[in-house]
Amino acid sequence: MQQRHSIVFATNNAHKVQEVAAILAGADVELIGLDAFPDLPEPPETGDTFEHNALQKARFVFERTGLPCIADDSGLEVDALGGAPGVHSKRFSPQATHQSNNALLLERLAGVTERTARFRCVLAYVDGERQATVAGACEGRVATQEKGTDGFGYDPLFLPDEAPGFAMAELSLAHKNRISHRGRAFQRLDELLGR
Repeated sequence: MQQRHSIVFATNNAHKVQEVAAILAGADVELIGLDAFPDLPEPPETGDTFEHNALQKARFVFERTGLPCIADDSGLEVDALGGAPGVHSKRFSPQATHQSNNALLLERLAGVTERTARFRCVLAYVDGERQATVAGACEGRVATQEKGTDGFGYDPLFLPDEAPGFAMAELSLAHKNRISHRGRAFQRLDELLGR
């Protein structure tokens, strides 16, 4: 039987953990969530790129646990908003909730017909000897109203090109993971781990 490798996944987002556990089902990697380290402070995200933030979080957790670490930074880039919310996706609105972020996005796009956008994800891996990043993206556009109840974040407003007529929040987890930015990044896990 293949030996499983334990790697810390630097997130407190239970939705991300659930998604990634499904993506990695059957893989030889066991991800340990940050809930296993209750005394660990929230990893910082002070960079101006997804790559910077992902590496910053992975280094932060590795330095404090001594365990190999994967971190992701991801967000929504809307062309009509010059790439915003981008790295500020989680804290786009002052309240920084999914509901307030989505409401602000709809407000900013009121009257805008060109609504192309993409979800982008960068994964970083740090183990003390190696650090690397890989990325994944999912092209689509922003809807004029929310649709669906699954997923999280901007999923109810994002209409992926590869699922015409559906919002990301209307897709099954398996379907979402096949086409999503995070799914595509984690499909490059072997490359990220240098094997």
